[in-house]
Amino acid sequence: MTQSPDQDPAPSAEPVRSPADGADLVGNLYHPSLRAAGQRLPAVVVSGTWTSVKEQMADRYAAELACRGLIALSFDFTGLGLSGGQPREVESAAVKARDIHASVSFLQAQPGVDPGRIGALAICASAGYTVVNAVADPRVRALALVAPWLHGAAIVQQVYGGPDGVEERLRAGREARDRYERGGSAEYVPVADPDDPRAAIPMAVDFYLDPNRGAVPGWPNRFAVMVWTEWLHFDPIALAAPVAVPTLIVHSEQAAVPDGARRFYESLACGKQIVWTGGTQTDFYDQPATVGHAAGRAAAHFARHLAAAGAAAGPAMQGAPR
Repeated sequence: MTQSPDQDPAPSAEPVRSPADGADLVGNLYHPSLRAAGQRLPAVVVSGTWTSVKEQMADRYAAELACRGLIALSFDFTGLGLSGGQPREVESAAVKARDIHASVSFLQAQPGVDPGRIGALAICASAGYTVVNAVADPRVRALALVAPWLHGAAIVQQVYGGPDGVEERLRAGREARDRYERGGSAEYVPVADPDDPRAAIPMAVDFYLDPNRGAVPGWPNRFAVMVWTEWLHFDPIALAAPVAVPTLIVHSEQAAVPDGARRFYESLACGKQIVWTGGTQTDFYDQPATVGHAAGRAAAHFARHLAAAGAAAGPAMQGAPR
């Protein structure tokens, strides 16, 4: 974790468990160590990438935010990591948006949290799930989307091999869902495997297979095939227009689907800012300089837009600094 002289040197992490529609979510609640007695702070729900568990990147960002004076919650989504729920490893946008909603409720009830000053930070694919929740959840007052994977139909075709590649995955998803709903077991393929053409992701393989980076204990490297039918039709870009809270995007031209971030940003009607920086997609997951820069931008965004009641919020953001 990167540090500057004005940062909290030792935030604490408290293991927590919270309910989410029948499945307990297991997470870590990060507290700044430098806090006056009785002080209520803004808080942020932090969620990680597609298929991820909290140890891969959400914990890192939550700790960085706590270093900068925010309470932050990282957690495993339903069916992933230490959290409950069946079937396992299902990458459902609907379920994950519901989990984010439940995590906001959990944060609001925590001692030391100001329940009127809640934000959300999302990395990669969870940007879309976070936006789904934010559109319907007025309790979320600001968003920060880091290296967001935001796609629509055109980007889906570009990433997954054109119409034929998309249809092949949709067919496999329909068949797997039908077998599961008829009482069979969930069918899985690897998330990352350069030698398996059925593997779910076409990029970032080195990160997910490296035990010093993404191949952490508790991440089984498997993807439920039946979810292709939901994921490939998911269109978070179409949700940009209804977003009603200040939104920061931190991205890189060298990272995944930057065109999706641009399209999403252009459709935002609220206060908005996009920061183009350097780094590959997986640099945003665990490389100290890239993570520290993104977290610092996010913390400044939250400090401004989750200001205490009556504090000056400043003008709405607009622009694309580099």
